[in-house]
Amino acid sequence: MSLRRAGIIVIAAAMLAVVSPMGHAVADQLVPGASPGTVVHSEPLPEQLWIEGTGEARRLTYWTRTSEDQPALSTGAVFIPAGTPPSGGWPVVSWEHGTVGLGDDCAPSTAGRSRNNQAYLATWMRQGYAIVATDYIGLGTPGTHAYLDGRAEAHAAIDMVRAARAGDDSLSSKWVAIGQSQGGGAAVFTASLATGYAPDLDYRGAVATGPASGIVDVATLLGPGTPPIENPYLIAYIAYTIAGLKAARPSVDMDPYLSPLGRELATAAHTLCFGPMADRVQGVSIDELFSRPLADGDFIATARSVMDIPLTGYDRPLFIGQGAADTDIPAPLTAKLVADLVSRGFRPEVHIYPGEDHSTTVAASLSDSIPFVARLFA
Repeated sequence: MSLRRAGIIVIAAAMLAVVSPMGHAVADQLVPGASPGTVVHSEPLPEQLWIEGTGEARRLTYWTRTSEDQPALSTGAVFIPAGTPPSGGWPVVSWEHGTVGLGDDCAPSTAGRSRNNQAYLATWMRQGYAIVATDYIGLGTPGTHAYLDGRAEAHAAIDMVRAARAGDDSLSSKWVAIGQSQGGGAAVFTASLATGYAPDLDYRGAVATGPASGIVDVATLLGPGTPPIENPYLIAYIAYTIAGLKAARPSVDMDPYLSPLGRELATAAHTLCFGPMADRVQGVSIDELFSRPLADGDFIATARSVMDIPLTGYDRPLFIGQGAADTDIPAPLTAKLVADLVSRGFRPEVHIYPGEDHSTTVAASLSDSIPFVARLFA
C-alpha cells in the first residue's frame, strides 16, 4: 500500500470529525490506549512544504508516549524520495528539529522549515533516504509542547518511524535518528532509548549536532543575581525551558522563581514562535526574569529528571558534531557530555568544527556525517 493511498486510519468513524487539519482532538475520545505509532489522521502535505527531491509527502497525526509513559498525540511529516525504492525499502532518517517555539503555529509540518534545514534534509534525501520528521508532542496537538523533555521528544521521533511505515510499505525498518540543537539533544536521548523502546524497528545509530545538553547545570547559575546579559536568543530559550518544564511536570510551581516580567515572558512562550519571541525580548537582560535563584528549592531536581541526557543504554554508534564558535550550545557543554559518556564506557564519534557556529555546524558536518550514516546501513 502506498503512502498516498493510506488515507485516514479509522479508530472510530464518528470520532474523525473532531480531528482538524492541525491535528487537534479531544484526546480521551480517540482511544489513547492505541499502540505507539498508531495513525489517527493522514493528509497530503502541501507541495510548498516538500523537501527538494520528494516524490510524495503526507502529514500524520499519531499516538506516542510522554516521558511519564502516558499516551499523547504528535504530528509530523513523511517525505518519500522520487523514484523506485531499493530492495528492502527506503532506509529512514528520523529528523528531530531544533527550537521553533511551543505554539501550534510553530509546528514545522504546517509552518514550514528554514531554508538551511530544507537544504540539509534535501542532502540526506539525495543520498537515498526517506525523511520522517516529527513535530513533537504538543506542537499541533493538544497541550503545551514540553520543550527539552528528551524522553518525550525521543518517543515522538521513534513512533514517527512506526507511523510512517504503517502507511507505506516502501519504507525499510532500518532507520537512524538525526537532530540539531534541541533536536540534537533529543537525538542523543533517542540513541539511548531506541532499541529498548522499539525492538520492532531496526535502529542503526544517530547523528547529533550542537546537542542541547548541560541545560540544568547552566540553570543552577541563573537568578536575580545573574550578570545583566542581553542575548535575545538565550532569553527565548530560557522562557521556553521554563514553560516546557511546567508542561512536562505540571506540579512544579515556577511562580516563586519568576519576576513579573519573567511570568509574562513564560506565558508569551506558549504562543510566540522563535523569531517573534526573540524580537519580544530585545533589551531584556537575564537577571530581570527572576525573583529567586533557580538553584533554590526543587526546581533543579525536577528539571534534571526531564532534561538530563541519559548516560546508559547506548548500543549503536553515535556521531556528535560541535561548532567551536557555537554560543548557543558552547563547546564546553558538549565536551562535558562526551566526557560523561566516556566515563560510562561509551565512546561517541566526535567532530569539532573550527569557526562554525550553532547554525553553520549543521551543513559543515555533512562531509563527516554522510559517510558515518552510510556505514551504519552497510
